Amino acid sequence: MADHSAMKLGRKAIHSDPRTLSIADYIAPTAPAPPAACDWTNGITGWGMMMNDQISNCTVVGAAHAIQVWSANNAGVFTVRDTDIATAYQKWGGYVLGNPITDTGGIELQVLNGWRQEGLGGHKLLAFADPHYLDLTQIRHCIAIFGGVYVGFALPLTSQFQDVWDVVPNAGPNAVKGSWGGHCVFVPKYDQNSFTCITWGALKTVTLPFWNAYCDEAHALLGEDWLNTKGSPSHYDHDQLLADLAAIT
Repeated sequence: MADHSAMKLGRKAIHSDPRTLSIADYIAPTAPAPPAACDWTNGITGWGMMMNDQISNCTVVGAAHAIQVWSANNAGVFTVRDTDIATAYQKWGGYVLGNPITDTGGIELQVLNGWRQEGLGGHKLLAFADPHYLDLTQIRHCIAIFGGVYVGFALPLTSQFQDVWDVVPNAGPNAVKGSWGGHCVFVPKYDQNSFTCITWGALKTVTLPFWNAYCDEAHALLGEDWLNTKGSPSHYDHDQLLADLAAIT
């Protein structure tokens, strides 16, 4: 049985911005249904802890895992150095190295804006747009089109000891939503019964009931490496999204 109880989380309260684009506006209503299953993990077995067992930097680690996935499906796996992850956590999360009082986690929206403006490990985020986190068709579209989706969970304490994250019925106070804390992960894989995220150096299966109960934030990431390699499908209006982004920024 898994024991994640010593691991760190790090997704702070959800922040929203009315200017944030909705991915539904850029996927054509006539788009085909997402495939029944999709897997961009490309056989990677060692994702790296990226210090998330020591500090609450999951919001930056989720971004670094996205880069791993994109590069694995491009020219070869690129892993952002721990020093670059720590620097990003300092800039975008306010962490001061060696000062545990400042290790309070990060805000997904703030991390994504920082990444878009400054890059991470030399890899650029062109833009991001939000699916509705409980619209599983939109989530699957984002994984299939963009190589994954960057999400937040309000984890229950029961998830500390689960090999597969699933809802525990009648679990008492341990099942209260958010009773452990907020956690950010990147999700590059799904099938009809589950999603698979990357966390604490490994893949973790998430059941649909767990997603529906505990997912509370999602962002589609438009990585430069990914789109330069894969291109954009005919039913996704990439040029309009970038034009709208330019208009609001």
